[in-house]
Amino acid sequence: MQRFTLSRLILATLVCVGICTPAAAQDAAPAIVNDTGDTAWILASSALVLLMTLPGLALFYGGLVRAKNLLSVVLQCGAIAASASIIWVAVGYTLAFGQVTNGWIGGGNALMLSDLGTLRPGTAIPESTFALFQMTFAVITPALMVGAWVERARFAWVLAFCALWLLIVYAPVAHWLWGGGWLATNFGTLDFAGGLVVHTTAGVSALLVALLLGKRDGFPKKPMLPNAPALTMVGAALLWVGWFGFNGGSALGANDNASSAIINTHIAASAAALTWLLIERLSLGKPTTIGWATGAIAGLATITPAAVFVSPGAAMLFGMLGALVCYGAIQGIKLRWHIDDSLDVFAVHGVGGLLGTLLLAVFLAPELGGTGYFEGMTMGSQLVAQAVGIGVVALWSAIGTAIIALMVSVIFPMRVEHDDEVEGLDLTSHGERAWDMD
Repeated sequence: MQRFTLSRLILATLVCVGICTPAAAQDAAPAIVNDTGDTAWILASSALVLLMTLPGLALFYGGLVRAKNLLSVVLQCGAIAASASIIWVAVGYTLAFGQVTNGWIGGGNALMLSDLGTLRPGTAIPESTFALFQMTFAVITPALMVGAWVERARFAWVLAFCALWLLIVYAPVAHWLWGGGWLATNFGTLDFAGGLVVHTTAGVSALLVALLLGKRDGFPKKPMLPNAPALTMVGAALLWVGWFGFNGGSALGANDNASSAIINTHIAASAAALTWLLIERLSLGKPTTIGWATGAIAGLATITPAAVFVSPGAAMLFGMLGALVCYGAIQGIKLRWHIDDSLDVFAVHGVGGLLGTLLLAVFLAPELGGTGYFEGMTMGSQLVAQAVGIGVVALWSAIGTAIIALMVSVIFPMRVEHDDEVEGLDLTSHGERAWDMD
């Protein structure tokens, strides 16, 4: 009898353990742990985005200027990349992505990247990986503006201006849209990978600096032909490939969103490049390498805010419209208004980013192949949210840029001397030549 009772007790215990243990496991919330696949993809994306600046943007811009100014442009891109990286680690990251307090600027909890969380909230990647990825965005955004002031801006002014611009213009806008700030939270403004945060801020600021700085000597009557279109085409190709990390990495994981963003990115760039070549064939009689490069960048800028939200068919349309609208913007700004935005930063990046930001509100609709509107939003309300975002970001960028540019010019004059401009900045500012023909 005792043996029977003991065996029954053991059996009952085993049954209880077998039944209760799974139930307890189901009740417990699964812990979010670092996904090594996601982390590896974001680390690779960080390298791709840095590739966009060094060497992509440097070659793209370097080939577009005259030979006597090539090195000055390349050096500006390199120096901005280095200084922006240090500023980002020291204070930029915490201003953009630090603890959310008032929705306007991040808290100071992550100065010098201290006190970072184990994982970035809402992701399965370490916060240090996220900070690295966002640093590459902070590097390329001020570097984009170099195209507006090439061949005439003083090197010291460029570095000081871009350092302050990163903190005063870029970091707050990044917080408003990507860091839990008020534009995204209160209005529902969407910007997947930088149509507003990167392209609108840099484009509007570049246009304003071009106006403050004035025209290059001889513009627009004197031809200022690119010294090396081949370099520009290679630079554009590097930008195109790097943009896979720019948009695909913004999914913050190795997942379907990343794949969709990359497909849409590639299709938009392809459609835009071909459309630009067709426009040149019809208007100029010949397609050009510069046209291919410019068209591709216009398509990339246009799809950036919407890359994960729209269908590949819509991405083609984004690219075609981006090429048409940006081409028209270049003609208007340079030929009609005679504004010397030298390498068309506003006309391509600014206009492309603004166009994509608005188109997003329309092609987010499920019936047009989009992923659908977030709860409480319709096409009309999303258009309003996008328009509010455009107005706020453009105004903040313009006012901030004017104040910073004029303030820095008190210490470092904005423009080089006339004789130095005529001789070229490579020799007069840096004592070097890009090409030694002797």
